[in-house]
Amino acid sequence: MNEALEVSPEARRARNGPKRNLKTLLPLVLFLGIAIILGVGLTLDPRKVPSPLIGKSVPQFDLPPVQGRTAGLSTDNLKGAVSLVNVFASWCTACRQEHPLLIALSQEGEVPIYGLNYKDEPQDAADWLSALGDPYTRTGADIDGRVGIDWGVYGVPETFVVDKEGRIAYKHIGPISRKDWAETILPIIRQMQ
Repeated sequence: MNEALEVSPEARRARNGPKRNLKTLLPLVLFLGIAIILGVGLTLDPRKVPSPLIGKSVPQFDLPPVQGRTAGLSTDNLKGAVSLVNVFASWCTACRQEHPLLIALSQEGEVPIYGLNYKDEPQDAADWLSALGDPYTRTGADIDGRVGIDWGVYGVPETFVVDKEGRIAYKHIGPISRKDWAETILPIIRQMQ
């Protein structure tokens, strides 16, 4: 009687074939799906991360000046004229890369540039600005980074264009190049002035 209940190996394979094939193919399908998603992600430009603050008023804040400076930075300073707010830190290599351009832009006087010193040691920030030059009209020391978080800062440097009413009009992630300035940022500023 047991012989009648036994199933031949061929019959067992035929009966379990589709299930077995699905179990074999599932990891491959999952791997391909993840690879496609990651591949698409690699083609995206991280500098074009949309900011939920575009078109909204700058966050409420009032920061003391960077050590050795007399003028801090607050929400009220960002109303009445189109301006740039540059988030920087002495420990930031990319900030050092864009700093000569900020110095040149401040000398050109197209727009006031305000500095938001992000998570920096007071003495380090003061030494950095003294050694490399200070392009900022006012500079706020955001030592604990809370104001940067309110601005939606992902890292430094980041630069914001703020309109006359104190609303964020544009966010640039990473160091500004002369090309970024001429082709994107300056036209936005001129349109709002």
